[in-house]
Amino acid sequence: MSDTTNGFALLNTKLREIQHLRDASAVLSWDQETYMPSGGGPARAEQIALLQTLAHDKFVSADIENLLTPYIDPTTGLANDKASGLDDASKALLRETWRDFSRAKKLPSDFVTKLGRECSLAQQVWAEARQENNFSKFAPNLQTIIDLKFEEVDYIGYIDSPYNTLLDTYEPGSTVAQLNPLFLRLREGLVSLLENIRNAPAHPDDRILYQSYDHDQQLEFGKLVLTKMGYDFTRGRLDVSAHPFTTSFHPTDVRVTTRVFEKDLPSCLSSCIHEGGHGLYEQGLPPEHHGTPLGEALSLGIHESQSRLWENCVGRSRTFWEYFFPLLKNRFPNQLKYTSVEGFYAAMNTVKPSLIRVEADEVTYNLHVMVRFEIEQDVIGQWVSVKDLPDLWRTKMKDYLGIVPERDADGVLQDVHWSFGAFGYFPTYTLGNLYAAMLFTQAKTDVPELESHIAQGNLLALKEWLNDRIHRHGRQYTSEELIKRVTGKTLSAEPFLQTLTEKMQEVYQFT
Repeated sequence: MSDTTNGFALLNTKLREIQHLRDASAVLSWDQETYMPSGGGPARAEQIALLQTLAHDKFVSADIENLLTPYIDPTTGLANDKASGLDDASKALLRETWRDFSRAKKLPSDFVTKLGRECSLAQQVWAEARQENNFSKFAPNLQTIIDLKFEEVDYIGYIDSPYNTLLDTYEPGSTVAQLNPLFLRLREGLVSLLENIRNAPAHPDDRILYQSYDHDQQLEFGKLVLTKMGYDFTRGRLDVSAHPFTTSFHPTDVRVTTRVFEKDLPSCLSSCIHEGGHGLYEQGLPPEHHGTPLGEALSLGIHESQSRLWENCVGRSRTFWEYFFPLLKNRFPNQLKYTSVEGFYAAMNTVKPSLIRVEADEVTYNLHVMVRFEIEQDVIGQWVSVKDLPDLWRTKMKDYLGIVPERDADGVLQDVHWSFGAFGYFPTYTLGNLYAAMLFTQAKTDVPELESHIAQGNLLALKEWLNDRIHRHGRQYTSEELIKRVTGKTLSAEPFLQTLTEKMQEVYQFT
């Protein structure tokens, strides 16, 4: 066995050891969001901070650096001639590990400890502040997180905009300069589509979705759909949390959560399907590469493409409800007694501006993301202060959606992301929508009987296509490369706008 092969094998071993620490931290975070008693917050913050620091220190150690540097050109971050005996996937592993290493190396251990501790504390305070509708309770924690984000940017450095450094954490290679024109084109198309919908001759009646629906029956139906999607409950579970999320400790242990409201049927159902899409991605990653970039999701934009593809392209489609509506009607015969599959399909695609992002319809959802994208740029650019955020939120909601939240719990406090320091995360939701439209269009081309399969309740054909085209590659390719490989096209807002317009023309009967 060559020195290169030996060194590569040792690198893989050490990366997996580091991942075990990160997985342990993730288990504690999952428990904090689901079952931990409220009094456990301060102790849990210390536990998580310690594990994150240990993982960080082991990753930026001389051991990792010595295993990487012989095979990496530090000026390009690419594998050099000494790695020529490795295959393309192994070279990608070196490239991506170096990318992560060189970034993490710039962050001091005490900073990582402090950030982990403060984010863990802030998450619990956020949950309490949201429940109490009290932004002032969360504001000091948020200011601390923002100050730490400023420090992070200072340590890492930035090109053109400090926000680019944070955005690069979640969608590598993306910049404000790239996203702004893409989002502008999307906004123009959505505003035009909204105007057509407002003036349309037909408007669905969605009142059936907001009757009284039993909590446990909603969960059971969500589990049924997840099972049909191919989510493996021997390697996962479904729980309830304040904010739906997915977490993974290994492809054999992937957990999703949802939330249930008695008089809001779409909330539980949509979040089950949405988080199920994330869960399928994590379960579909190659377990033999766990702990290395080849066993990790490519980016949050690609991750979100999986959840939005399942939630919207599948879960809001007529073909999906041809199979699932009779099953839903059997569970809720009184509520849906006089409702047809056509009526239910139309109700599920009703468009109306709403306050909550995770419950927004397909047309207005991305406008919610744009509100957050602009506010984050203002915050990181230091153009606004924390105390001004509730009013700024209300102003932008009025500008984009024509509605204003009366309560901060329905406004600036509705998302958990800032409490764990995820500035730069929100734009990936819109990128996910755009990727999803492109991928689903390609899936229907590659699997001509796909729509028929879905109408018969066979969702595994789509899952298997995604396993093969997206999941199994890990981070071998960039997002741009992967989308081009799968669809033959570069990222654009047009496929999303076209498919959404066609659906809305059908539902609202305009031309």
